[in-house]
Amino acid sequence: MRKSVFLGALAVAGLAAGGAAAGTLDDVKARGKVNCGTNTGLVGFAAPDANGEWQGFDVAVCRAVAAAVLGDHMAVEFVPTTGRTRFTALASGEIDILSRNTTWTYTRDVDLRFTFIGVNYYDGQGFMVPKSLGVTSAKELDGATVCIQTGTTTELNLADFFRTNNISYEPVPIETNAEGQQQYLAGACDAYTTDVSGLAATRATFEDPTAHVILPEIVSKEPLGPLVRHGDDEWADVVRWTLFALIAAEEYGVTSANIDELAATPTSNPEINRLLGTEGDLGPMLGLPVDWAVKAIKAGGNYGELFEKYIGQNTPIGLARGLNAQWTEGGLLYAPPFR
Repeated sequence: MRKSVFLGALAVAGLAAGGAAAGTLDDVKARGKVNCGTNTGLVGFAAPDANGEWQGFDVAVCRAVAAAVLGDHMAVEFVPTTGRTRFTALASGEIDILSRNTTWTYTRDVDLRFTFIGVNYYDGQGFMVPKSLGVTSAKELDGATVCIQTGTTTELNLADFFRTNNISYEPVPIETNAEGQQQYLAGACDAYTTDVSGLAATRATFEDPTAHVILPEIVSKEPLGPLVRHGDDEWADVVRWTLFALIAAEEYGVTSANIDELAATPTSNPEINRLLGTEGDLGPMLGLPVDWAVKAIKAGGNYGELFEKYIGQNTPIGLARGLNAQWTEGGLLYAPPFR
């Protein structure tokens, strides 16, 4: 497993080294749309709805960027990618942003030469099993067959967990989440492992979600976030500060409901004024209009609104904020100052 993942990494690194052409912002403006690499289908994070329109927590990042740059949150071309194809698509220039539940790691940052622009979901790897299996801990999975997406960090984490606990397993390789779901429900594997958010999203699509259990062990750190190519700092800044705008908006109480009012007249809070462009010239520093952040936030709402709409506790996915709460609420979300 380690060999296949790292050989793939080396191959993509060669592409990335030659594919980091500066000028993505100009390309996007000239093209009139953002090319966004996303999942092949993960409900709540990235999946087409009944009308074929892409929706989800990761999708919302690209829509916010399109709104900030082009003034139109619908000016996005979504390119479905698998665990194996996502990095090649970004390195080759096929996509401008990869927003696809991708873990920020040392080798992806340094060896593959990508720039992670922030974290939009702090996660960890877990295991899901049928309740009928009678398993209450991942340490009881000795000899189990495990469905695992190839070309992902979960391959390495899985091997490490079983080795550390001196137990064995048989991997069942899969390419996409849809394939993993099909194999798991067909009984081809005893357990399915991926990020806990992905397990929750997958379980929510089952006919009887209560018949499946996500085991308590979290076996890794999985900081998930969007990434761009190395060597184009201007574009990286645009994507990075768009994400920070969504996070900061929640912290300062800027919502889709009150943003027009707050943007119409400067408030008593200078940070809100700078964020919304009623004070200072932060937009032009990015090569964007003064109201770029207003457009980004209006695309779908602030970070908290997006979380609750797509993956929160009142959705079928049912995720609590946990580590993804604001720093003022005991979480890890923290946007640098807009000044």
